[in-house]
Amino acid sequence: MNAQFVWQDEYMIGVETIDKEHQRLFKIINKLFTMKEDERSSQFACQEGIKFFKGHTMKHFADEEAYMASIGYEGLEQHRRIHQGFRENTLPALEQELEQTGYSQEAMEHFLGVCAGWLIGHTLTEDQAITGDGISKWVDLLPGEELEAIKKVIVQLVFDMFHLESQLISDAYSGEKFGTGVYYRMVYGGKEEEKRQEVVLVFEEKLLVNTVGKILGIKTNKLDAMLINAARYTAKQFVGRIMKHMPDTESWDLKEENLLSYEEFRKVFEREKPHVSLLFNTGGAGYFAYCAIAPHLAKSSVGTPIGAENAMAEVEKYLAEREEQEEINPRQKILVVDDSITIRESMRQLLGEDYEVAAAESGVAAIRTITLNQPDLVLLDYEMPVCDGKQTLEMLRSEKAFADIPVIFLTGRRDPESMIKVMPLKPAGYLLKHSKPAEIKKEIDSFFEKRKV
Repeated sequence: MNAQFVWQDEYMIGVETIDKEHQRLFKIINKLFTMKEDERSSQFACQEGIKFFKGHTMKHFADEEAYMASIGYEGLEQHRRIHQGFRENTLPALEQELEQTGYSQEAMEHFLGVCAGWLIGHTLTEDQAITGDGISKWVDLLPGEELEAIKKVIVQLVFDMFHLESQLISDAYSGEKFGTGVYYRMVYGGKEEEKRQEVVLVFEEKLLVNTVGKILGIKTNKLDAMLINAARYTAKQFVGRIMKHMPDTESWDLKEENLLSYEEFRKVFEREKPHVSLLFNTGGAGYFAYCAIAPHLAKSSVGTPIGAENAMAEVEKYLAEREEQEEINPRQKILVVDDSITIRESMRQLLGEDYEVAAAESGVAAIRTITLNQPDLVLLDYEMPVCDGKQTLEMLRSEKAFADIPVIFLTGRRDPESMIKVMPLKPAGYLLKHSKPAEIKKEIDSFFEKRKV
């Protein structure tokens, strides 16, 4: 992959001893990247390089904690806990994996991905807080005020870390698919078992390449194990930074983490509506969403928990499944728009085996869904409250980017007059809702077969 850290002046926090050590750690990681790519590098050279990195990391932790104590930094104990977790849990587990695999290429990539992700998050989030460039803790806030505070801290963090201007697109994101996504779930908990919070970060693939990948100096647009691992650890520190400003969550620990498929991600929304569900755009770099469920987590598990013993295997499995899905199953995308959940779910079940099916419950929701992930066909209910099928199609046809999307009306009755009214909007056809499922499926299959010709 020929990854290299690209050091930039904005990583400087203005404390000489800390800034110098950050630069030194970046250089060591880059040296290890080079060793990994060079087949002539011996296992002994890699071992010595990793020991060197570990030694400087320990020194950096000690220097940082001493500096924080000297200025009376109130976040010292939280910072110390983060250092301790990386020193006593993360690094030993990675070293054990290296030894057990004889310093294999895969184990080296896992080690470097995790350490790179930690270093990105550590430099751009945790250490920036030492200088006081933070947002005050949210205490005794009303739900609306707390939501506003979350929005502000996310926008600020994205700018501080990646110099990207992010814009809130929706504060009621309902799990719509956008582009090729990566779905990363984290479960945090306190000492009391019932105090738990579930966070899912959704990244458009290109956003990871444009942020974490850019810092790593990656030249390709394709995800690999190292980038995924780096993104995991960057995301952990991103979420940790957000939680640090929330009351009563400072001492919470990460209990579980998973990489989810889109289907598994949808189960999160079907199981329990998130208390916070925000969708952001970064002006061309890509979309991302922040979803949180609190204060408790349902008992049913989603995805395979990632631990030190299976992290490398799970990331490789996740990437392989994504690649396989893209290669052997490039399915046509259908959006079902209907205010009836019964119709939406019956269409999903009828068409889901052969097509990628999304659903929207209103005309407005349909426009948002189409904006995020343009379908190959829209099945549009003609009779919806507030914004009916005709009005929805008028909005679609008024947008140049959506003007040619095929739309088939779903209707409960044969009404020639209504159909004549929408002829200028060029619908692709009509389907009666009460037709037999096999007939509806046959019509949809026929529609796509004709488009192949």
